[in-house]
Amino acid sequence: MNKKPGTFSKLQEIDRRYIFLFIGLAAFIPLIFPLGLPLGVTPSSEDLFNAVDTLKEGSVVMLTFDYYPSTLPETQPMSYAALRHLFRKNLRVITLTTIPLGALSVMEQVVNDVAREYGKEYGVDYVNLGYKYGYVAVMLGMGRRIADIFPRDNYNTKLEDIPLMREVRNYDDVDFLFVVADNATVDYWVSLVNAQFGLPMGAGVTAVMAPKSYSFLQTGQMVGLLGGMKGAAEYEKLSQNPGWASRGMDPQSIIHFLIILFILLGNVGYFVSKRTRIQK
Repeated sequence: MNKKPGTFSKLQEIDRRYIFLFIGLAAFIPLIFPLGLPLGVTPSSEDLFNAVDTLKEGSVVMLTFDYYPSTLPETQPMSYAALRHLFRKNLRVITLTTIPLGALSVMEQVVNDVAREYGKEYGVDYVNLGYKYGYVAVMLGMGRRIADIFPRDNYNTKLEDIPLMREVRNYDDVDFLFVVADNATVDYWVSLVNAQFGLPMGAGVTAVMAPKSYSFLQTGQMVGLLGGMKGAAEYEKLSQNPGWASRGMDPQSIIHFLIILFILLGNVGYFVSKRTRIQK
């Protein structure tokens, strides 16, 4: 006896355009009307925040922008959150990048924006070293003397003419390293700078890099870690300075929920239709 397809069997016949529509609405509507969904904080994010938060006023932090423009939704919010926290704590900041494509302009934008927010003076409160080719040589060379690697800053000013850099000769004069990266340079900062020079460090990485980077927490080579947009949102929450990462968590959470729902419905439809065919 033939049976008409049931409601669950028709789930396999849903037009994929409806799925795209639901995903689009889930991404768009929460940005316009934020839901404020609860956000938990992972221990690795809290440890990184605490390590920075306990630094004494006037301490020197090196902040790297080691990421390509393709990962800006994940990495740029980390840079904004980190720099706002550093400036709010009145820490002095040295910024640089080991990435040649686009990172330099992104770094300038972030640093200039946040410096204006907090009224920081260039050369006294922060310095932008810019980009230098050959990240392995750069990392090792700065351990001996930063001016040997960066004789001039990003604006072609001699380091000896910059008040902050007259106090910072090498890693011995840096109190903390904060790496934001979307590639393997974070491995080199760990193996070359932390391991050989003993500079305490933490990192913010993309979500796909986070599982590998957690091993550095277990070995004690990093004090904390931010993973993806969620990590950036957690840091914004801890520093009480919500930004785009916090706003982005609502659509991300809803989209993940919809994907799981569609997977469940698709599997239910498959097993029901399979059972119907057997009964025929």
